[in-house]
Amino acid sequence: MEQELKQLIVIEGMVEAEIIKSKLDSFDIPCLLQFESAGRLYGITMNGLGKVKIMVNAGDYEKARELLDTDEPEN
Repeated sequence: MEQELKQLIVIEGMVEAEIIKSKLDSFDIPCLLQFESAGRLYGITMNGLGKVKIMVNAGDYEKARELLDTDEPEN
């Protein structure tokens, strides 16, 4: 049975995306990184080429959102 994916966050750059993916993996939340290969290959971050979408299963979305929200700096 296929899982429905939900977009968790869109960020600039693969380094931050890999950090977020590692955190989600450590809490047993699988995720998928979607990106344009040209942006990763050339390191381009303009016109959407450096954007990375982090997708999670719809059932894991709330837990994943809470994990990311705990990383937000307080003002």
